[in-house]
Amino acid sequence: MFASQVAAAQPLLIGLLLLWSSYGKVVDRGSAEQARRTALPRLVGETRAAPVYRAVGVVEAVIGLALLAPPVWTVEAVAAAVLAAGFTGYLIYAKIVVPEASCGCVGSSVKPVGGRAIGRALLLLATASLATTASAGWWSSEVLVLVPEAALFVMLSAELDRYWLLPVRRLRLRITHPLSGTATGAVPLAATQRRLLLSPAYRAVSGLLRSDIRDYWDDEDWRFVSYTAKYDGRAATAVFAVPHQDPTPESVRVAVVDDTSGQTLYRPTVLATAG
Repeated sequence: MFASQVAAAQPLLIGLLLLWSSYGKVVDRGSAEQARRTALPRLVGETRAAPVYRAVGVVEAVIGLALLAPPVWTVEAVAAAVLAAGFTGYLIYAKIVVPEASCGCVGSSVKPVGGRAIGRALLLLATASLATTASAGWWSSEVLVLVPEAALFVMLSAELDRYWLLPVRRLRLRITHPLSGTATGAVPLAATQRRLLLSPAYRAVSGLLRSDIRDYWDDEDWRFVSYTAKYDGRAATAVFAVPHQDPTPESVRVAVVDDTSGQTLYRPTVLATAG
């Protein structure tokens, strides 16, 4: 009985996930730029990447809506399972062949494909496969059985870290202040790096970085930290500015600068509210 309740509830969760995933691909004006950062240009060609990216979003939306709307057809769950299998294969391909490519799954993150993204695709495949065994609509099931699964999807979604993981890290930062016990005015590099890794600025460009800390220097109330980076195939340097007096992760700023011309190539909009 419980197994049938779980199976029947799956279309609700899968449908919502697919609609969430499709939104950025179909509605977001930056979808073409996001497509260019994925492995699609390598897989289907530069000119086809954006149309294919949007087409995947349309397919996700159609299947998602079909799963949420009655009546329940097995073919909808089968289509979701096939789509999830395709996602899994594509992400593994991207991880192996184009390791610097972003996932392109949800939102505008430039972070490369990692184990969490592949794990999420595998979990989607498992839930879709389970949904094919459903004999009743999700509206007749006990949807609370989806809570553990939904929590697992959240944990595997880097796009949602700012809503739960970041607050946890901020709390830990307040409890164990990285500068506590520092006897002199000099800020340890390890403390700076810790704040940097927790910052929205670092998350925004982490997929562009190609080294660990390359150099750092202090200038009045700021510490500047540089990393080797690559932006659109161009050699670049990511320079982070970390204030000494403000310990919040949001205060960190970053700019990606072309190594040849010195031109600023990328400055995340999150910085507009940082100071």
